[in-house]
Amino acid sequence: MALLKQIFNFYIDSSIHVALAVFALSWVTLLEFGIPYDGAVLYFIFFASTTGYNFVKYFGLARFHHRSLTNWLKLIQVFSLMCFIGMCYFALKLKLISFVVILGFGVVTFLYAIPFLPNKILYDKHKNLRNVSGLKVYIIALVWAGVTVVLPILNNHVPLDTNVVVTGFQRFVFVTVLMFPFEIRDLNYDSLKLATIPQQIGIKNTKMVGVLLLMLFFILEFLKPQLNVEHTVGMLITMFVTLMFLIFANRNQGRYYSSFWVEGIPLVWLLLLLVF
Repeated sequence: MALLKQIFNFYIDSSIHVALAVFALSWVTLLEFGIPYDGAVLYFIFFASTTGYNFVKYFGLARFHHRSLTNWLKLIQVFSLMCFIGMCYFALKLKLISFVVILGFGVVTFLYAIPFLPNKILYDKHKNLRNVSGLKVYIIALVWAGVTVVLPILNNHVPLDTNVVVTGFQRFVFVTVLMFPFEIRDLNYDSLKLATIPQQIGIKNTKMVGVLLLMLFFILEFLKPQLNVEHTVGMLITMFVTLMFLIFANRNQGRYYSSFWVEGIPLVWLLLLLVF
């Protein structure tokens, strides 16, 4: 059991789970637009997500404590290097237009972790986008929406029409709500100067905003020119599952409540569409 727990913790800590969530949402986009399975873009997104998330999470540790890293973090570093190689390999298989999106969101990810802003903009020495007051959740939602919607669309030469815009906005709203349980959990750790949504309006109001956003997420589906019943039902079930996890989220939630169960909701969405 101890070995299984270590493997599971590595699965979470090395960002495999969150990368699978991004992978799943990207595949959902392909299914929604009737695009054949695009292994190159999906595998690139998986490896890029793993690399990016581990870079953001462990950059500070690797930078300041590289000589005293534990074996656990060293293993994650090696795994991240392998994922970086995989990312580069599949990047070579993408269409040239895709690199516009990759470059843009790659820069955002880099600046999310790397200190570059002047002291007067931030409250502490970190000086990166991650610590700009009230900005964190929107940056994450924007990057996820761009990577999981725009990148698969461009790589398959689908026109950027109203349908794509609506889908991109839906994805932005959905990911924003997915972040709420994490922000509620982190009330015990985040500095008040981060100005997260629960810090500004409280847990109860955050959940109310989340309910309204999920309603918007579903209503936007009816703005699309063609309504697919199976996809709409899958979205409705996904919305209900997300709502339940949002309602029961609290600041003393279990270790895996957000990092595994909430983050796994995109996988549920994908499985629903594949079954339908």
